[in-house]
Amino acid sequence: MTSTRRHFLASSVALTALAGCVTPQLASNPTRKPNIIVILADDLGYGDLGSYGARAIRTPNLDRMAAEGARLTTFYASASVCTPSRAGLLTGRYPIRTGLAKDVIRQTDTHGLPLSEITIAEALKPDYATALVGKWHLGHVAPFWPPTQHGFDVFFGLPYSHDMKPLSLYTKEPGVELTSEDPAMDKLTDRFFQRGFRYIEENRDRPFFLMLTLTAPHIPLDPHPDHAGHSTAAEYGDVVEEIDANVGRLFAKLKELNIDNDTLVILTSDNGPWFEGSTAGLRDRKGGAGWDGGYRVPFLARHPGRVPAGIVNDSMAMNIDLLPTLVSWSGAQLPAAKLDGLDISKQLTSRSAPSPHDELVFFINDEVAAVRTARYKLVVRSFYRSSLATLDIRDDWQVLVDLQNDPAESYDVSSLHPDALADLTARLTRARTEFGPLKAPAAG
Repeated sequence: MTSTRRHFLASSVALTALAGCVTPQLASNPTRKPNIIVILADDLGYGDLGSYGARAIRTPNLDRMAAEGARLTTFYASASVCTPSRAGLLTGRYPIRTGLAKDVIRQTDTHGLPLSEITIAEALKPDYATALVGKWHLGHVAPFWPPTQHGFDVFFGLPYSHDMKPLSLYTKEPGVELTSEDPAMDKLTDRFFQRGFRYIEENRDRPFFLMLTLTAPHIPLDPHPDHAGHSTAAEYGDVVEEIDANVGRLFAKLKELNIDNDTLVILTSDNGPWFEGSTAGLRDRKGGAGWDGGYRVPFLARHPGRVPAGIVNDSMAMNIDLLPTLVSWSGAQLPAAKLDGLDISKQLTSRSAPSPHDELVFFINDEVAAVRTARYKLVVRSFYRSSLATLDIRDDWQVLVDLQNDPAESYDVSSLHPDALADLTARLTRARTEFGPLKAPAAG
């Protein structure tokens, strides 16, 4: 750890863990720091799991995970496309703060997640062994690559999306040189989970943080032969059902190793669905500007003895909340960085817990696209005929949505709620004042 990096922790007292919400006597080892597994699907839609209303796709293991733990119904990715969303999740900061808000990293790009950013993996050290298995997509050239530059002890996976060429599968572990091979697309999900299972076995006796960052159900859709042709949602459904089957194997592995009660497992998606997949009626899709369909994603959390079974919480949260939440969950210390995320532990343990946020900001590239509060959202960026439309250049174009009564965001209710419009307009102005200076300079 060099002196030029901001990878140090605040000297504040460690955060206490979920007072009043925890039943540690149910855990098999209450003195052990909890293991943490985050499964991040790629382009999984809000409506693609049975617990979120899916009918064409069967997800019995994920539905059981929801029944045995917590399901958040108003959880957002911090961007509607891959790279910025992953940056937000890992750092607890709106992606514009990391310099990665604009578009996604292409295979010909040379930028990445700055080494000055503190990731979840770094925030959990030195108490945790850490691994990232799957897709990275936060920079594939030095100094941003490999992920072992960002606090992960072990990496096995892809540098970017599996529809980008050239593509190789990499491994980086202590004492092993970086190697590569061409991956078989229909075996990727299986290989990622198998490598994850091996990592869990190797680290069963100490706290570990494992990120399983899947490529499914992002296109190309290449289901494993064992799952091909099984779903009435065709190939898309096949690959989601393959994820579900492997999650079932994951829980079986945790029980086999007697660490099930010691392990928090989270599943979510990096953004909404792309060409296929369900938004459950939410407006727009991946890459959309301002509307919920590109940002709202499933979020499940299971930790026997700490997350009560059957929790369904409707208050808003975002993937920037994972870093402070996992720090709190593990009893670690918050990093000395400007965080936008907040601890949502109470939302995982109580149906009635309110959001710690009084607002969330949504970006399309490095432009503020929308601001929402508990009930209302002001949308000021949309797309029309593939062009980005600026809605707030005219008062009668911007859209104030009452999400409580109109989750599909179909109607502008500005005239009915002038006080809410004034409040959201002021919040929009503050957001632009704060984040505008962080926009990338125009080329030229």
